[in-house]
Amino acid sequence: MRALPDHLWHPALEQDGTLRTGAEVAELTGTVDLADHPDGTRIIVRRERPHPGAQLSLSDLYEGMRHQVFLTDTPTAKAPCSIWRSATVRTPASSTASAAGKNTALGRFPSRHFAVNAAWLELALTAVDLLACPQVPLLDGGLASAEPKKLRYRLLHAAARITRGGRRLHLRISATWPWRDELVKAFARLATLLRPAT
Repeated sequence: MRALPDHLWHPALEQDGTLRTGAEVAELTGTVDLADHPDGTRIIVRRERPHPGAQLSLSDLYEGMRHQVFLTDTPTAKAPCSIWRSATVRTPASSTASAAGKNTALGRFPSRHFAVNAAWLELALTAVDLLACPQVPLLDGGLASAEPKKLRYRLLHAAARITRGGRRLHLRISATWPWRDELVKAFARLATLLRPAT
């Protein structure tokens, strides 16, 4: 990255298209062997002045700039509006997903063996999906964007049972559970969703 000429660096953009102060992006695709990657893979790097007190890696100390590298398959024609912009800032959604991942076992891998960690990663990502998918259609208020810890405490650990009677499913839950109403609403919304086609 240090060898890149200055003319290859372009101003980075915020999500709204405005310039991001102190940040630049460049493409490294032609400088790296990508034979083992899918066709169309590109490498974008962002460099930015770190905020005061930020810890830099050893490679960042040379220029005093923080570098981040992104792999993408977005076509070149879309780069100015999508890649340059997406390479400038973590969106709230990505920050939420990152926090959710750390709270569902991504914070620490259990083994020194790649195969064990690969299986762990698949299970952790499945847990993130299982928590995230029902949040928007079934929950509202703060629970619609709550992190896994809060969902576990308020909903998943509730002393409740699903029973069947009269050809219908029923949710049995203690009337004293503080988040009873939220769980009952979510269960009712779930019952109204169309079943997926088989």
